[in-house]
Amino acid sequence: MTHPGAHRRLWHLQTFARSVSTARSLAALAWAVVTLGVAAVASAAEPAGGGVFEVRDFGAVGDGIALDTAAIQRAVDACAAAGGGQVRLSPGRYLSGTVHLGSDMTFWLEAGATLVGTTNLGDYAHPTPPAFLPEARWGKWHRALLLAVGARNLTLAGQGTIDGNRVFDPTGEERMRGPHAFVFVSCAHVTVRDVTFLDAANYAIFFQVSDEVEVRHVKFIGGWDGVHWRGAPERWCHHVRIVGCQFHTGDDAIAGRYWADTLISGCVINSSCNGLRLIGPATRLRIHDCLFYGPGERPHRTSNRHNMLAGINLQPGAWDPTRGPLDDVLISDVTMHDVSTPFHISLKPGNTAGRIVVNRVSATGVYRAASSVESWAETPITNAVFRDVTIATTGGGTAEQAARAVKAPGVDARPLPAWGFYARHVERLELDNVRLRLDADDRRPVLLADRVGTLVLEGFRFPAVPGVDVPMVLTNVTRVERREPGAP
Repeated sequence: MTHPGAHRRLWHLQTFARSVSTARSLAALAWAVVTLGVAAVASAAEPAGGGVFEVRDFGAVGDGIALDTAAIQRAVDACAAAGGGQVRLSPGRYLSGTVHLGSDMTFWLEAGATLVGTTNLGDYAHPTPPAFLPEARWGKWHRALLLAVGARNLTLAGQGTIDGNRVFDPTGEERMRGPHAFVFVSCAHVTVRDVTFLDAANYAIFFQVSDEVEVRHVKFIGGWDGVHWRGAPERWCHHVRIVGCQFHTGDDAIAGRYWADTLISGCVINSSCNGLRLIGPATRLRIHDCLFYGPGERPHRTSNRHNMLAGINLQPGAWDPTRGPLDDVLISDVTMHDVSTPFHISLKPGNTAGRIVVNRVSATGVYRAASSVESWAETPITNAVFRDVTIATTGGGTAEQAARAVKAPGVDARPLPAWGFYARHVERLELDNVRLRLDADDRRPVLLADRVGTLVLEGFRFPAVPGVDVPMVLTNVTRVERREPGAP
């Protein structure tokens, strides 16, 4: 269980850390407090009942040279035959291909133990996802170093490391990506705790149509996505918790679609792509008490860039058609630094959006795009609220940029003819105690709103820029409510 008071101490630390000048200091301070709970968690590693199956007792060498796949699998199979227990990797480097995990077991890596992916692509297996998943036709794209199908009560834990070894596949995705580090499909009650994922050859954790998943106090270094999970219109993923984790990823830190009841809390998120990218529907999404900062400490392997893109990118339908709602989203107590935009929220045809609330956010060093809430679907976004939000943008926009037409977004946030906020096709947009700042003058308007039913501006503050006579451009806005804080 979580160490008593760990979450409360993390909240106080995040509050203090907002006064620290550099994002690197913020990350170091936050992670120091997160790790306070690790010792308490580690004591609960062994499952109730069942024995311990040490992989060396089954022939594993652990020298990083001998292939230990078969020995590790023998230990896992013996654990399963005994009705469950703990498969233990003592200190060493265990070179391996795919290991198939099962139910009622803990796969435990002691401090100093590293599971290393072999570069021999023939040693990897992949599951067969349910036929209703669009991904089912992708075959070897699902390959994994650790793999589970239909498992229940499965834990991956310990102070050790899972090293994807940057395995290169010239026939893989983008002509370079290899196997994922940990894949599970159609599973329930899966816990990943305390381990470090290093240089995953594709995603570090990738799961589909699974429920009751907890990722706690895990560190992700390099690779592509850190945690990526997908359901389908017929079968969403339910009850996922990502708590107290640290991400330093080359691609999106957290991504996926068809999420129901998700909590992302107390995480430090550094990426050379997006912090969080939602590519499909989600309901009851909670993002709380997190730090997002760039530039990425690990490069984006495809482009070799380091700049971080959006902090939070919610874009149902942007990658391929999806069905279903984006609704009941709460983002609160978040700090961002050096991101292209704090929020890119957009809908494509076939999707709907209900209520999205953003509370208590501070963002600095925003360098590319205004925060946006935009529907390009048949229906508008019902209600978007930004309350107690402060955003500092680098500025420098020109009058020529202000005159450009707005085009539908692609898969990433793009420059816009406004520097603060852009809203399109929204029934009700509330900007309550929103304070926008500029590092340099910007000739674009601060706010561009198009096809908005009701626009509420309460305590909406921004600097006057010489030469900008119309700071807010409102087109097809039915009703505007402007009032000072505390006014009836």
